Amino acid sequence: MLSGVCIGTNDLVTSGAFYDQVLATIGMTCIVSDEQERGYAGKDGKVTFFLILPFNKQQATFGNGTQVMFSAPDPESVRAFHAAVLKCGGSDEGLPGPRDYHPDYYGAYARDLDGNKLNISVVF
Repeated sequence: MLSGVCIGTNDLVTSGAFYDQVLATIGMTCIVSDEQERGYAGKDGKVTFFLILPFNKQQATFGNGTQVMFSAPDPESVRAFHAAVLKCGGSDEGLPGPRDYHPDYYGAYARDLDGNKLNISVVF
């Protein structure tokens, strides 16, 4: 069972502001914050997404083939999440819409400020 996801950043303040706005679109808020990390939780209060400065003091990098996948309650939230990513300086990797790999899937893909690939989706 997965307890959460942790990704690195090279600028915790700027990336924290990015994720504060983006994750708010799906009801997640930062509830843990210090000089090294930020932790985000949903309505249940469980921190499941961490944004960190790498502990080894090396540059944060993204993984080729790696993506962080978020669940949305509805297509409107998928569109809001994707729009927030773009508004906050991220980039598009796939506009919101249905996909042919699942008949009831609606999702979008984007990259954050450090190049981490994000997926937001809802399955009806």
